[in-house]
Amino acid sequence: MGRTGLGPPHQRITLLSEEDLWLFAEGRHTRVYERLGSHPMDIGGSPGVYFATWAPEAARVSVMGDFNGWDPEAHPMRLIAGSGIWECPVVGAGRGDRYKYRIVSRHGTPVAHKADPFGAWTERRPGTASRVWAPCFRWDDREWMESRSTALARDAPVAIYEVHPGSWRRVPEEGNRPLTYRELAETLPDYVADLGFSHVELMPVTEYPYGPSWGYQTTGYFSPTSRYGYPEDLMFLIDRLHRRGIGVILDWVPSHFATDEHGLARFDGSHLYEHADPRQGIHPDWGSAIFNYGRNEVRSFLLSSALSWLDRYHIDGLRVDAVASMLYLDYSRADGEWVPNEEGGRANLAAVHFLRDLNTAINEAFPGVRTFAEESTSWPGVTSPVHHGGLGFGYKWDMGWMHDTLSYLERDAIHRSHHHAELTFRSVYAGAERFVLPLSHDEVVHGKGSLLSRMWGDPWQSFANLRLLYTHMFTTPGKKLLFMGGEFAQADEWRHDGSLDWHLLDDSRHRGIRALVSDLATAYRSVPALHRGDHEAGGFAWVDADDRSRSVLSYLRRDPQTGDIALVVLNCTPVPRFGYRVPVPRDGYWRELINSDAREYGGTGVGNLGGSWTRPAPDGASGGILSLSLPPLGGVVLALQDA
Repeated sequence: MGRTGLGPPHQRITLLSEEDLWLFAEGRHTRVYERLGSHPMDIGGSPGVYFATWAPEAARVSVMGDFNGWDPEAHPMRLIAGSGIWECPVVGAGRGDRYKYRIVSRHGTPVAHKADPFGAWTERRPGTASRVWAPCFRWDDREWMESRSTALARDAPVAIYEVHPGSWRRVPEEGNRPLTYRELAETLPDYVADLGFSHVELMPVTEYPYGPSWGYQTTGYFSPTSRYGYPEDLMFLIDRLHRRGIGVILDWVPSHFATDEHGLARFDGSHLYEHADPRQGIHPDWGSAIFNYGRNEVRSFLLSSALSWLDRYHIDGLRVDAVASMLYLDYSRADGEWVPNEEGGRANLAAVHFLRDLNTAINEAFPGVRTFAEESTSWPGVTSPVHHGGLGFGYKWDMGWMHDTLSYLERDAIHRSHHHAELTFRSVYAGAERFVLPLSHDEVVHGKGSLLSRMWGDPWQSFANLRLLYTHMFTTPGKKLLFMGGEFAQADEWRHDGSLDWHLLDDSRHRGIRALVSDLATAYRSVPALHRGDHEAGGFAWVDADDRSRSVLSYLRRDPQTGDIALVVLNCTPVPRFGYRVPVPRDGYWRELINSDAREYGGTGVGNLGGSWTRPAPDGASGGILSLSLPPLGGVVLALQDA
């Protein structure tokens, strides 16, 4: 290796200390992105870049790029003994240069040209090279960052608007291109704030090669996708959201990764990041590679990826994708297609270890950040603390609530009385975890149709059922998540390569849905009884869970701090019910906060003229009786006037 690769004579240029090497090898390095990858720096008085990558089964590694005419022999890298890490300082390389690693394996596999696993940015498709980049941005979100620890607290009103950046809005005048990060920053923060939501969840913006994967087939675990602009442009979007009072959750995918030739798969000619045995290393549903969570360096890689987004990009929460597929060795596998753990069981003990390490590291480094598990089974203690034997997540998606509720509302109303438990069963397990109620992108793809199209009945009934669904979601214990377009009743199934159908807002029925969602989100955030008890035993109580013959449910939400209460009554048939008697624990005037059948929402206007006075309870019992008008396929939310 010549002087250009080494820097000044007899001087080793490195960013890696002995402690870095030890922590990385132990699976405990949570900021290895500050050491591996590409880093612009002064090299012997000249500008240059330090490159380092992990490839223990390589016989030779070199870095090639714009700075050396892509000559694979110009800059061979030096192996740090005992570490598997190769490094090379390059004078003359600089910010923005494209590069790859040329890897010759000791196993006789073909020479590989690999993108940098730790690269901070990537060239625009169809190119696959990494770019030398050190993200630099002047943040203006100090007020948000200093107070955000309360934004995702268990008693906070968390209402999440899920967004796919490439299809929220498009520019038809310019070939139907997606908005850039900066263009999103001009419109998305105000839209979400006006809608009444507290957070945005971005579907994966980690770099990915295949558009129809929506970002879930990741190649760049430290790199925001270049589809929408520079890394600093993403920072600008997040900064704008924070300044508007909107938190940002990132969809993060440690469960599997893309097998594209330039990516992590067989990185140094060996199964480095993934398991070699396809029964452990290939995901049967997606054909993607599964991380080897039992390898220490892989854990350091993933832990560092997670913390890099919290550190560099001020992300407030991580939604961890497909956790169930990580926890079970037999996930989507038939007998004989999976390998039991050392105890003979089906639990992926290495994945459990990793998830606990992940949540512990995040809690220690970023106390205000929360993680969200997309976990669809009854694995115990997903949101229990690690020191109590749990996985340590902040929240878990309640897939059971989603499946049961949608199944119920897809049914003909005449049959709903026979399926009443689909709406009531959740109360049996609601306190087992801290739940999020998700109506996500997964419910409006793969032939399922839109939420509106899934609702039973003629057009009027479908809209009414959708209003009923949203009223139920925003008043049932748990944090809320709604995929974009759902707020105005997107009529067609979601298309990742098109825009939402914003023209539907010319229709009063769709405007009515958006008005209701906004009012529900505002009520959820402003009425403590509707959110402070989301995860407290006293935050919810049935008034009547058993009126199945009329398909009516009634329940109370309670503020554990003040004792204030709100009443929710849902009529799940198209028959209005007048004089419906509901016992309540306190007498007085109960003001109608929400009526999903109000005319401004597109309903018929059946309601209670703004509220109702209680009548004395029989036999001198405490509290009183409300006589309510229940709208068809509608829900009403009431609270005491002085509450």
